[in-house]
Amino acid sequence: MSFRQQHLLGIAPLHPDEIRTILDLADSYAEAERADRGHARALEGLTQINMFFEASTRTQASFEIAGKRLGADVMNMAMQASSIKKGETLIDTAMTLNAMHPDLLVVRHPHSGAVDLLAQKVNGAVLNAGDGRHEHPTQALLDALTIRRKKGRLHRLNIAICGDIAHSRVARSNIHLLGKMENRLRLVGPATLMPAAARDWGVEVYDDMAEGLAGCDVVMMLRLQRERMDGAFIPSEREYYHRFGLDAEKLAHAKDDAIVMHPGPMNRGVEIDGLLADDINRSVIQEQVEMGVAVRMAAMDLLARNLRAARMEQGVMA
Repeated sequence: MSFRQQHLLGIAPLHPDEIRTILDLADSYAEAERADRGHARALEGLTQINMFFEASTRTQASFEIAGKRLGADVMNMAMQASSIKKGETLIDTAMTLNAMHPDLLVVRHPHSGAVDLLAQKVNGAVLNAGDGRHEHPTQALLDALTIRRKKGRLHRLNIAICGDIAHSRVARSNIHLLGKMENRLRLVGPATLMPAAARDWGVEVYDDMAEGLAGCDVVMMLRLQRERMDGAFIPSEREYYHRFGLDAEKLAHAKDDAIVMHPGPMNRGVEIDGLLADDINRSVIQEQVEMGVAVRMAAMDLLARNLRAARMEQGVMA
């Protein structure tokens, strides 16, 4: 298998072959889950520590389930009540973690670059579960796996990413990944939620949903990141939904077999119509959740293989 990374900090450093390796392994894990075949204990004997400096239910639970299914000893550190609140620095945290000898470290942090800093200081494989506005690599990977399973391919598709682009690390990771796979990418949203440099990213930019969704194979909606906003970026939620919320009328501009995605949690009636979100013929939102566990199993499995190989070269027992 082609995967040479020591950490999974973002999509940007990954070669397309490495992305395919993760997706292929994740696909096999997803099929094993559905068939209830069980899994090889790929992480048996390893310790996985989940450190979430930002609140998360879906991502943290997904990583925890993934680790346990592969046999890891999983520990969740309550960072909201940790020594960080008392003034401990990330470097102090890294030194503390090294004393615990972790093998896999899953980190979510509100500041871009914080996960990369920890990766430079800890003696284990680090997985980025979302850092500031930077990246959320496993979300992009699970989105890619969902698209590939539904469309039969992950290249030469017309894909629209809609909503709060400016504050979304999910959008950035998806732009990196889907761009590497030769897709036509469109960003759709109000000017106030569109980065000034967006047109330099090799994408098309629209401020009209009908134009942006025309002929699309995939429509990916984004959550309004209100916790990262420091001003009035939209007139009101009602006006936002009228112009940029996905409903049946707007979706009609996409292809008849276009799929609808959302990374969650959804704001129904703001970003997406509730009936459309639950439409089993168009929405793949629940499958995204399912694929999240499979992708995280695959990512940790591959990183663990590289970790064990590196330790064997160094003469350290894994």
